[in-house]
Amino acid sequence: MCGIVAYIGHREAYPIVLKGLKRLEYRGYDSAGVALISDKIDVFKKQGKVARLEESLLGTHLPSTIGIGHTRWATHGEPSDRNAHPHLSASGRISMIHNGIIENYASLKQELLNKGYQFNSDTDTEVLLNFIDDILSNNKCSLEEAVRIALKRVVGAYVIVMLDAENPDTLIAARKGSPLVIGIGENEHFLASDASPIIEYTKEVVYINDYELAIIKGNELVLKNLGNETITPFVHQLDMELAAIEKGGYEHFMLKEIHEQPTTIFDCLRGRLDMVNGEIIMAGVQEHIEALKNAKRIIVVACGTSWHAGLVAEYIIEELCRIPVEVEYASEFRYRNPIIEKGDVLFAISQSGETADTLVAIEKAKQQGAIIFGILNVVGSSIARISHAGAYTHAGPEIGVASTKAFTAQLVVLTMIALKIAKAKKTISDDRFLHLMQELNAVPDKVESILSNTENIQAIAQKHALASSFLYLGRGYNFPVALEGALKLKEISYIHAEGYPAAEMKHGPIALVDENLPVLFVATKDAYHEKVISNMQEINARKGKLIAVVTEGDQSIDSLTGDLIFVPEADELIAPIINVVPLQLLSYYIGTARGLDVDRPRNLAKSVTVE
Repeated sequence: MCGIVAYIGHREAYPIVLKGLKRLEYRGYDSAGVALISDKIDVFKKQGKVARLEESLLGTHLPSTIGIGHTRWATHGEPSDRNAHPHLSASGRISMIHNGIIENYASLKQELLNKGYQFNSDTDTEVLLNFIDDILSNNKCSLEEAVRIALKRVVGAYVIVMLDAENPDTLIAARKGSPLVIGIGENEHFLASDASPIIEYTKEVVYINDYELAIIKGNELVLKNLGNETITPFVHQLDMELAAIEKGGYEHFMLKEIHEQPTTIFDCLRGRLDMVNGEIIMAGVQEHIEALKNAKRIIVVACGTSWHAGLVAEYIIEELCRIPVEVEYASEFRYRNPIIEKGDVLFAISQSGETADTLVAIEKAKQQGAIIFGILNVVGSSIARISHAGAYTHAGPEIGVASTKAFTAQLVVLTMIALKIAKAKKTISDDRFLHLMQELNAVPDKVESILSNTENIQAIAQKHALASSFLYLGRGYNFPVALEGALKLKEISYIHAEGYPAAEMKHGPIALVDENLPVLFVATKDAYHEKVISNMQEINARKGKLIAVVTEGDQSIDSLTGDLIFVPEADELIAPIINVVPLQLLSYYIGTARGLDVDRPRNLAKSVTVE
């Protein structure tokens, strides 16, 4: 949520900052702004889309070679021009953009009010800015030192980037809890919340860690900690291409990313699934295989879609590895006093690797002695750096706010981890191991077969696009798939949707069923299949609008009346990776049929970096 962009160098800053803001629109926002230095700091900001800001500046000459930009997702103060970033300090000397939340802003604000400060916004950001400005005004120190002093008083999460009118050749940035990456060019630097605005200009980047302060000039980057000790920057090479963050001819990023899944799943398997030798090669797992196979318990912490991936993993790991698994919402886990014992392993699942709740949860577990294993998509992310080991999903940048390809890649990685642990524990037979490897290897082609024939799904979406509510049902491995399908529909179409285990239908939800309610079953062939068919018959009997994802060639569904979506046959353990794809498509087509912006759903942010 929120997006930060900044530039300092030899080019005009405004076009670079503006393009960067457009690259970050996927993160979710409600206002946008830029600040540039000419003979003074000029601030321009507007509620609404970046395009509205751009339109307001048409014809304005903005020759500055230093600038900052921001897309805001409202926390303190409603979406408005006055609450948009950047903010300008009371003295007019410094301007700041900020991602995060300052939790003790109220006490800091009262201190400043007592000194006669007035505020032009309702934000915690302006409070922090004027707190720094006050330190700067009352002490003979540099802005760098004033920031250092101020941040020692701050409680909360932040990334800040600042302009100083008295030092127009320098940017000051600092981070705690929110992501910041700095791109290194030739006598120029690019700052952003993630790499998407930077990749066009350079592949050399530095990821800023918590409690680090960056002093950036066109030709120099200096990193320090809050104790004023200099830190040597570690330069990473970005493994990303510009085409990965462009639509490539698709109408929406979400549709593009759904259709990328045969490739992203293949990339996830490539180099790991050794079909010739019958092995799974995962260095991060192998290095910690003793701890993993001897774990008394595996705790999965995640949020949203990643939590659903964790639920599938619970079924798989307990089945194959015979290790107890607990799946926790990171947002709840962090505030409990969880029992962590020696020998526990914690899996942290996150697309961005920056999810605030998950970060705090794993820090807590790490302090109590758990081994932290990250399942992540973004190389160099905060969770990657704090984990003892892990595995990347290799799904590539995911721009659509609603996760699709990242979810299926998480399922693939988690399945391979479970297989590797089971092999080491000898809790799986050689024949079953090889069979599941073959099933995994076939997934890209099976997903491709679904994506090559979507007309039926589009027709079903049109038929049910005006529904006010949906019920999603599944059992076993398909229960989390039902939850994920319901979440996708909520995110993309704003239709109320609930996911339940199919066996729980008669314990309450069946009261909702009438001739107006679409009820979607994930009903592919598995150990529960006959019982799920019976549940579907009960919906038919009550005239509910039945939709079902079923296995090709399944004759047991011939007596049912409703809309059927056929998927290729797969082992029940592997099937969730395949079965979720038509649910993604259904949500997409319903959302577009309702005329909604499926890439940027209202109120949502791609990376939730604050509570």
